[in-house]
Amino acid sequence: MLDTLDAAAVRRWCASGLAALKRHQGEIDQLNVYPVPDGDTGTNLVLTLTSAQQALAMDLDTLPDSGPTAHGHALRLMAQGALLGARGNSGVILSQILRGFADQVAGAPAVRGRELAAALRSGTAAAYAAVSRPVEGTMLTVVAAAAAAAEGTDSDDLPTVAGVAARAAAEALARTPEQLPALARAGVVDAGGRGLCVLLDALVEVLTGERTARPAPTPRSARPAATVARETGSEEYAYEVQFLLDARGEAVAGLRRALDALGDSLVVVGDGREPEGTWNVHVHVNDVGAAVEAGVAAGRPYRISVTRFADEPQSPPGPVVAGRAAVVVATGGGIADLFAAEGATVVPGNPSIGELLDAVRSTGAARVVVLPNDPNTEAVASAAAREAHRHGIKVSVVPTRSPVQALAALAVRDADRRFEDDVIAMAEAAGACRYAEVCHASREALTVAGPCRPGDVLALVEGEVHLIGTDLTDTCAAVVDRMLGGGGEMVTLLAGVDAPAGLTDAVRAHVARRWPFVEVHAYPGGQPFYPLLVGIE
Repeated sequence: MLDTLDAAAVRRWCASGLAALKRHQGEIDQLNVYPVPDGDTGTNLVLTLTSAQQALAMDLDTLPDSGPTAHGHALRLMAQGALLGARGNSGVILSQILRGFADQVAGAPAVRGRELAAALRSGTAAAYAAVSRPVEGTMLTVVAAAAAAAEGTDSDDLPTVAGVAARAAAEALARTPEQLPALARAGVVDAGGRGLCVLLDALVEVLTGERTARPAPTPRSARPAATVARETGSEEYAYEVQFLLDARGEAVAGLRRALDALGDSLVVVGDGREPEGTWNVHVHVNDVGAAVEAGVAAGRPYRISVTRFADEPQSPPGPVVAGRAAVVVATGGGIADLFAAEGATVVPGNPSIGELLDAVRSTGAARVVVLPNDPNTEAVASAAAREAHRHGIKVSVVPTRSPVQALAALAVRDADRRFEDDVIAMAEAAGACRYAEVCHASREALTVAGPCRPGDVLALVEGEVHLIGTDLTDTCAAVVDRMLGGGGEMVTLLAGVDAPAGLTDAVRAHVARRWPFVEVHAYPGGQPFYPLLVGIE
């Protein structure tokens, strides 16, 4: 039994919650019928919490000099990761529940029963504030019931309050069909609410050490045939648009008004930083261009995702359709050879939309996965995927940002799975692979790790400078140590075209001494600019 929610418990809650959501992912996907059949709420919640766990894993228990407590720091990392990786309405709302939770208790000396109740109330307020037109009988109702029950307990006993909140959430979930006729007609409960119950049960398990088996209410009737993918909103709008936005708060107020006039299912949530922060924007519209233009007018939109509902029929599980392929963007002869050995079609770095589309069509496959391996190539890959639909080819982009993530994704491919399930597995594998790049500074600059001079060795983790050194081998070993400090069982090393002889051997020997149970694989990558690429799984 734990009497406080400390930083270690927060980390265990995130990991346990993610594992529980993965166990229930298919079940939650099948529940999603409001207001029309859908099949991705479970998937969206898994991907959202995966991002939260990655944010926690990349932190090496380093607290800022001033600010939140250790548990508050962990909760804020969890909420920030969820915000940046939020998928769909359910994921965005979950990110706000976590943000409100973190904001409430970040400065509290300890999180006991009454603090948990206040945190749930704060998370509820943040979730309702994020939705332009709140609807009862959804995830919002479930979190509100949990908060009310926790407050009504009026106790400092943390496990007791958590248990009461989880039971109240389950009871509220069972009542959601009474509040939403669409759920009653389908004989199911709300999918997002079910996901939240799974997370609260995971919290109780972490606090008590006992797993609560609390299945969702059994559907009373067969689920209607799925024809379009939509989490919330009316059938009037044909597209789901989602993007991250760096903007000032006053500009976002205008963005909300503009998007509210364009469509429905609008959710705009931020990370709370002032005066300029990061916002996750989700809306259903008919005019995609106008929605994106509204984002441009407010700030800097990126990770733009557009889904046309009519293009996403949810077919029942059945025989796997033949004719699959993978297209991978690669820079470096050795890396290209590795991908080719995995059966992938390789496209040279920085391709155009036309080049990627030609590569997709050249496979002759009806279903293709594209791995861009670079943040700047993701938008190109998404555009090529939309064009491929016109040619009758279903393309899914797994947003890999490094070749080591693509190797992890290709390693879990399974032709016996449904294509959609295989894409999810590849995305999870890629997301679970942390990556780093080691290079030399070309000019003087001020980085988050301090000032650097031309010729200094820079180690970038997930795109940000974490270490500055003078010796290449020592810096490579140090960044591997730093990443393994957050956990890991396997290290992948890709040597660049300019890497000195013996670099990967030296790093391998270092890992063998410091981390004897970690497996190491090293390959000649041949990539320019980066003497070493590192992947941790």
